[in-house]
Amino acid sequence: MSKKTYRKRNRKQSIITASVSIAVILLFIFIIVSDSPLDIRSKKIINDDIIIQTSEIGETARFYPAEIDGKQIEVLAVKAPDNTIRTAFNTCRSCYPSGRGYFVQKDDMLVCNNCGNKFALNGIEKSDGACNPVPITEANKTVTEDTITISKAYLSETLLTFQSWK
Repeated sequence: MSKKTYRKRNRKQSIITASVSIAVILLFIFIIVSDSPLDIRSKKIINDDIIIQTSEIGETARFYPAEIDGKQIEVLAVKAPDNTIRTAFNTCRSCYPSGRGYFVQKDDMLVCNNCGNKFALNGIEKSDGACNPVPITEANKTVTEDTITISKAYLSETLLTFQSWK
């Protein structure tokens, strides 16, 4: 192999190695600093209060899974367009018996996985009944400047709503 061919091949390999290294570093930085939909689920709580840090709530709903007395449940929290933080159970009174009555966020709406109904973020916690995220109202949570706490006692009272959930 000539020196010229060797240098070309070596330079090409160096460029590829540098490009891959930069891509890996950028991906790592993105994962560390991003508040992307990849991190919308919090660590599961088992038989305890759910404590939500208000600083982690934005316009993308965050989900707080819990296991209360052996039953899987989930709370969601999101910042509505009026800048208030809204909380609800990630199920609805109409669709929960199907086991598919839970919500996913699409743009600025929550969509029921069972019936496809859509709900604006500013309606969360304000409407109850039918296919709506089951609200967690002020009376059922403790709100401070930094946290929202939903007690294990209240979570235990709501287990029937999650009877066939997921």
